Amino acid sequence: MTEQQGSSAAAMFEGVKVLEVAEWTLVPAAAAVLAEFGADVIKVERPRGGDMQRGLSVAGVNPVIDGVALQMEQTNFGGKRSIGIDVRSEEGRALILRLAAQADVFLTSLLPKTRDKVGLDYESVKAANPRIVYASGMGYGSEGADADQGGYDMTAYWCRSGIGYALTAADAPTTAKMRPAMGDKLGSMNLVAGIASALFRRERTGEGANVEVSLMGTAMWQISSDIVYSKALDRENSREARGRNPLVDYYETADHRWIVIALLESDRWWPAFAELAGLTELLDDPRFVDHHARTEHHEECREIVAATVRGRPYAEWVERFTGFGGPWAPLQSPREVADDPQALANGYMSDLTAANGTTIRMVPAPITIDGSHGRLDPCPEAGANTEEILLEFGADWEEIIRLKDAGVIT
Repeated sequence: MTEQQGSSAAAMFEGVKVLEVAEWTLVPAAAAVLAEFGADVIKVERPRGGDMQRGLSVAGVNPVIDGVALQMEQTNFGGKRSIGIDVRSEEGRALILRLAAQADVFLTSLLPKTRDKVGLDYESVKAANPRIVYASGMGYGSEGADADQGGYDMTAYWCRSGIGYALTAADAPTTAKMRPAMGDKLGSMNLVAGIASALFRRERTGEGANVEVSLMGTAMWQISSDIVYSKALDRENSREARGRNPLVDYYETADHRWIVIALLESDRWWPAFAELAGLTELLDDPRFVDHHARTEHHEECREIVAATVRGRPYAEWVERFTGFGGPWAPLQSPREVADDPQALANGYMSDLTAANGTTIRMVPAPITIDGSHGRLDPCPEAGANTEEILLEFGADWEEIIRLKDAGVIT
């Protein structure tokens, strides 16, 4: 990566001011991506305790290593600045609207009823800044009976959307369980796409926009094939067999690891696969001579392949498949992925030096621009930039001291 490439990626949103009035992961992660690519993100936090997610680290729910709260860092990198404002106070609301008047993007995770209550709904913010791109992330969308239902990705994304059901085997003793922040991270990228699109339109027309992303909607888009097929066919598509191609399946190795092969063009890949697996005697077997024959004798072919894969350990299969042109993959653990040479070669893991000087390996946004990712500056301490930001936006020291004494800011 050249210095020029790195700087061009990190400057993609240069000059864009983002006001983030949000907590937890969905919306702050979207702001982190904008910051990674150059936006000036001001994170509004509670005057006492900051973002609620900071409390999870203190309580031991999220891991902390060498003084760095990993989830908070992963969700708030990019060089954000933090200001502590009590959004529920009248002066706090007025202060936020003053900041919004000079911002390009207003990002919030407040529920619709809370936005209305504190006067930070779309119309109120738009009145302060008609060109604002107002973007919100929520559990279930802004319409309907559940618009004000609180929702994490475990509830709105994983369970209500059907994903958890689809990924749970019919005979499983318990439901498949979601991993941390899966829906939040996917939803955050949808927010980034919506915001970037709205900014593009504003450059063309001068008009602001109201952008909304929900965890439920994100999940339904992700699993839309199953939802559409199930509705049209009037049966649960997710519980049906996916096909009868024995070269598209998961196979267990001798040491109880797994590999997957996905040779959809089975006639193209069958000879090479048979040679790799040591099954060349099957090439002349009339039961397996072509795709139609292998489909007709699916169970027999699959059992032969399964028995062959079970005969050798995972590492040997990985070695055999390395360089094989057909689609396949080892079923890796997250710990293994962190050291995957392909991930490292593409910058999918990058070092970040936290505010306390600790270096940790992070996952940047899955985007490269001109051959590079953006900047991975650390997460700020809660309220670390309050005075700096207020002075920048026109406040004087007399007002800052008065607001501090009143508990409106930190």
